[in-house]
Amino acid sequence: MNTREHHDEPRPRVRLDPPPTGPAGVSADSPVGRLAATVERLSREVRAAQAEAEGRALIELAKGILVERLGCGPAQAARQLTELTEQAGTTQLEFAVEVINQAARDRMSEVTDAFLAATRAAEQAGPEPAAVRLRAAESGALAADDTQAVAESLLEQALRPLGAVAVAIWAAGADGSLNLAGSAGFSPAEAARWYYVPPDVATVARCALAERDGLWIGSAAERGLPSVGRHHYPDGGRAAVPAGTGGRVYGVLEIVWPAPLPEQPPQIVRQVEALAELCAHTLETYTPPSGPARQPQELPDAAELMDLADGLYDPALVLVPHLDPSGNLLDFRIQHVNSRFLDPAGRPRAMVSGALLLEAYPMAAGESELFQRIERVYATGEPFRARRMHLTALVDQVPLSAVADISVTRHGAGLLFIWRIEDETARLASLLQHAQRLGRIGGFEENLLTGEITWNEQLFDLYGRPESSTPVPLEELPAHAHPDDAVTIGRFLRTLLHHRRPASAAFRLQRPDGVTRHIRVVAEPVLDTDGRLLTTRGAYQDISAQHWTEVALAATRDQLAHTEQHASERDRLALQLQRAIMPPAQAPLQVPDLDVAVRYRPAEAEQLVGGDWYDAVVLPSGLVLLCVGDVAGHGIEAATSMVVLRNALRGLAITGAGPGQLLSWLNIVAHHLTGAVTATAVCGLYDPASCTLRWARAGHLPPVLVRGSEAAPLPLVRGLLLGAVPEASYEEAEVKLAAGDNLLMYTDGLIERRDLSVEESLTHLLSTAATVPGTLDQRLDRLLTYSRSDTDDDTCIVGIRVG
Repeated sequence: MNTREHHDEPRPRVRLDPPPTGPAGVSADSPVGRLAATVERLSREVRAAQAEAEGRALIELAKGILVERLGCGPAQAARQLTELTEQAGTTQLEFAVEVINQAARDRMSEVTDAFLAATRAAEQAGPEPAAVRLRAAESGALAADDTQAVAESLLEQALRPLGAVAVAIWAAGADGSLNLAGSAGFSPAEAARWYYVPPDVATVARCALAERDGLWIGSAAERGLPSVGRHHYPDGGRAAVPAGTGGRVYGVLEIVWPAPLPEQPPQIVRQVEALAELCAHTLETYTPPSGPARQPQELPDAAELMDLADGLYDPALVLVPHLDPSGNLLDFRIQHVNSRFLDPAGRPRAMVSGALLLEAYPMAAGESELFQRIERVYATGEPFRARRMHLTALVDQVPLSAVADISVTRHGAGLLFIWRIEDETARLASLLQHAQRLGRIGGFEENLLTGEITWNEQLFDLYGRPESSTPVPLEELPAHAHPDDAVTIGRFLRTLLHHRRPASAAFRLQRPDGVTRHIRVVAEPVLDTDGRLLTTRGAYQDISAQHWTEVALAATRDQLAHTEQHASERDRLALQLQRAIMPPAQAPLQVPDLDVAVRYRPAEAEQLVGGDWYDAVVLPSGLVLLCVGDVAGHGIEAATSMVVLRNALRGLAITGAGPGQLLSWLNIVAHHLTGAVTATAVCGLYDPASCTLRWARAGHLPPVLVRGSEAAPLPLVRGLLLGAVPEASYEEAEVKLAAGDNLLMYTDGLIERRDLSVEESLTHLLSTAATVPGTLDQRLDRLLTYSRSDTDDDTCIVGIRVG
């Protein structure tokens, strides 16, 4: 080997400069870089070919306009267009658009100037003028085979110069649903997630339909409405304009900007409305796919979603949509239930798997709008999560509920429904701690073999000992109790430790701080298989408050019993006094050509002894004194006042004074001699010789005259109730009675009702009195029988019948 020659050979040079990169920073020399460059070149060629085809379409349209306007042939129109273009100094495409605008005079030509102004900056970077792009967008929209092509044409030709990055064309269904008829600028997966929006789901497009005038949103994050591409452009602006023509709305044109959108000038708004009208022409013939065609194409394998559910530690359901023949969502079918499934009602997996969600959990339609939230996840793809939501199952018409954390996510056309029910052990332990605290209960467990004693925190507090101290064994309990309770505690320990049976005892615990508490201890033995005592466990409860409450209650019961006995004695004496003075029936008076009858019905409740009284007596002058009265109040005071007034009226009547004067004197007695009681009364003197009744009243209801088949009260005369003022005068009236007439005096216990006025009750009495046949005694008995009074008050009736 020639060593020198070997060293003189040129060495390979190390390249220090980085290799050229292609799209996304991929090296242009790598296979991936070369493939990316090829894709980019082919995309440019496709866009150029598409623009060239749209330009040719506009030029041909301009030639047709010249043929119609000039009346020439196609070849001559082409030459004319070339000549005019050269004279104008513009390109043939720009001049063709100008010809179209002049001939059309439509809404698109109206917004061309605004479009030119709004896109001037973008126009400087592009090879085509804005007017050409706007007409190209119109041409592409009208010539497109489907709405998807319309969306792509609008985005590329008309909306990108405005800074927009995506566009969606929604078709409105008759049921209020929305179908994504076409979109551009979104990934296929995002468009598939939003291919169908059920009715009543509030989205940007739905709100635009409701407002009709269009919806311009500065920032999607501030408005919070879900829509396609929301996660890709969370802070971007949105415009949603109803797409309609001829007074009918067919859908919505929705445009997306990557950044917050400032308020747009009227020219831009009119331009977007014109583009929406273009979409309406395409949506007129749009038919939404139904059945399986509506399902997204990139559905994941159902087995993968089931495997995902089975790998979770929480209960999970796999839900799939259940559609009607027209493709509308009715419910969700429970496709799979994982092994961790825990039903709130305790049902096994087999009873839930395969059922419809609303059949298995009908309460989901109402509780916290759970079903509506699941439907929203399916419609929008946005996950839903909630804490402490109630899950309710209906078992034998009884709702059984549990509290759980909820998570619902969409995977293709399927949903993963996960819930995490609150840890029952921890929840019950917390509940037990609170119950022990509120009930002042302390628990313990004592191992008799090892001597180990376990107390909870509450028991240390009951004993008044720090938690660092040693718990007290049961055998040492007498040393911590009151000496007088030694027998009770000894019996408790004997039953528990010797007889090995559950036992309880109440004793007084003497704490180290000098406080004595009333305690109740309950304990049970724990035995092994051979019957040997291993452990005792139980609880102490502080019943001091209960003890002193029982002591106070016992004293109150004694005092109440004494008071009730005293009151009962008073009522008994008052009743005896009342019945001695006012017997229910009275011996008939012997008066020629006059029947006199009285009735007294005491109150049903004996403790309501009242002051109602009556009197019917023949005076030495031959006149008959007839009166009834009612002393205010109940009890022995009312009964004694009644006796005073009744006897005073009898004594005053011997003077021969008229009824008005008798009531005036009786008022003085009531006011001065009976402790200022008040009472009502009606007093009458009947002259058998002239069949004339002179009467007066003191705040009482007037007598009732029954003549033939008619009954009516006597005309009122003035008279204040007794005892109200020191002195009072009473007006008298006189009535001539005929043979067969009946006159009734009564107290308000006969007619008074809580739910009726006095006038209504009196009307009932008059109708009853007018229709009662027979003797006077029968008439009074019938009035008592059919009385509608409900006040449990005494009732007195005095009746006379002229023979």
